[in-house]
Amino acid sequence: MGALTLGLIAAFCWGVHDTLVRYISQRVGVFQSLFPVLVSGCIATTILAGALGAGGLATDAAVYAVLSGVIFGLTGAAFYKALAIGPVRVVAPIVASFPILSVGWAVMNGQTVTAFQWVAVLIVVTGCGFVAATSKDDTGAGAQPAAILWSALAAIGFAVSFAVGQLSVDGGSEMTAIAVARVAAVCVVGVAALILRQPVIPAKSALSVLAIMGVLDATAIGAVMLAGSFAYPAFASVAASTFGVLTIILAAVFLREAVARIQWLGIAVVFMGIGYLAV
Repeated sequence: MGALTLGLIAAFCWGVHDTLVRYISQRVGVFQSLFPVLVSGCIATTILAGALGAGGLATDAAVYAVLSGVIFGLTGAAFYKALAIGPVRVVAPIVASFPILSVGWAVMNGQTVTAFQWVAVLIVVTGCGFVAATSKDDTGAGAQPAAILWSALAAIGFAVSFAVGQLSVDGGSEMTAIAVARVAAVCVVGVAALILRQPVIPAKSALSVLAIMGVLDATAIGAVMLAGSFAYPAFASVAASTFGVLTIILAAVFLREAVARIQWLGIAVVFMGIGYLAV
């Protein structure tokens, strides 16, 4: 299993999660959906770390894990806000651009990325954006400027959070690092909600969906963080960015939603780029 495989696992989890976010965030509210998702993912991750007998972390790894979780929690708030007020065809292409920042950071830190690999990354990101932009979902179209701003903040936050999180897995148990990051994310979102005087407890009818979302989200971020132990960890972010494309495919297969021919072309181009990076 390599970084790309872990990224695709994350993409699948976020694809399902993203569909549920779009449904639940407009009905429950940003903090009332985000906080329970983070809590349920934190509980699942902590239980798994304990069951596997995960060890401790070096001091610097623990700092990286906490920082990653804090950034991810704040980024999650920005992402949920963007999805709550803007259409997916506006939000998804912007958020899906974060792998460019991830790969750029890897290059700045001395990792070699060839020109052809850069082309493949750009093809994947552009293809994801094209597929999302050609979507017919216009829900929340009146709030596009604000949605663009929140989406840009989310893209930057995801890139930074993943890069820092991948550094944390080098200093001890991967599962412990992931669990620490989840705890930090819960804490920062809880404090932010308290400062902003926002409720965090949703209606009971939404709890089961939010719990599922939490497990999916924890699995996805865990997969991307684990990629830090493999070659080309930034490529996990590239593969993970295809979550929007996988959402459309899942909707076509299971919900019988129509996909335009031009979108299928974009989907094919995306996975051609992924295939090249896997070689």
